Amino acid sequence: MKTDLSQATFIIPIRIESNDRLRNVITSICFLLKNFDTNIIVKEVDKTSVFLETALPQIVECCGSDAKSIQHIFEQSDEPLFHRQKVLNEMIATSKTEIVVNYDCDVILPLQSYVIAYEGIMNGTFDVVYPYGQGMYQKQVTATDFIVSEFLEGNDYVYLDRHSKPSTADFGWAQFFRRKVYIEGGMENENFKAYAPEDKERYYRFTTLGYNVGRVSDFVYHLEHERGENSWFNNPHMLYNMQEWDRIQDMGKEKLIEYYSKQEYLKKYAGI
Repeated sequence: MKTDLSQATFIIPIRIESNDRLRNVITSICFLLKNFDTNIIVKEVDKTSVFLETALPQIVECCGSDAKSIQHIFEQSDEPLFHRQKVLNEMIATSKTEIVVNYDCDVILPLQSYVIAYEGIMNGTFDVVYPYGQGMYQKQVTATDFIVSEFLEGNDYVYLDRHSKPSTADFGWAQFFRRKVYIEGGMENENFKAYAPEDKERYYRFTTLGYNVGRVSDFVYHLEHERGENSWFNNPHMLYNMQEWDRIQDMGKEKLIEYYSKQEYLKKYAGI
């Protein structure tokens, strides 16, 4: 029986640039569909839709009619860099549920972590939940088609554990937000482009603004993948991104409120 997370929308920005990223997209979405009664928005920005051509048929094969619940949005673009923050904001605007989950396509969590994070917001305890611990709480998984197939067959995490190594976890991967708070707090900072310290900025901003931010003390599984300029420090916008982060981390609550009240990109989302 699926767990009811019907007041959550998982927003998943994608650009499928490698075979391992393709496998990760299929794995993470199949996992969500098989285990939860929830909502999924996938927005893909690329030259052509790899999701429709290659990923979706395999998701349908795995999950059958449940795949119909995926809302897939495709934007054709020849731009080599993936503006993840802009894509996330567009999906926040599209979502209608109480909770929005900023969800990386390479992430798997223990089943109970989803429930704890969801209930923590629904019962009013938290505004934002990081569904993993801070410190040595990441398991980096070197996956194969066989490994993920066996894992999906019965949610047997031993298949992930056997092929993982421990690493640190801080602020990325997935966050559960009360949608109202996500919007009120400035959404995603679109001044960051491609790979950036936006995960640190996001945590700093929402804690400094005084929202109730919680954590689940358990592991996050990261399905490893090739890294290009959209997911590593060779991003050509990296210097500007770091300058943006340097400015923001010196701001207190009032300065943050003033700064985000003047951001041009937020005018697109007025009234949502």
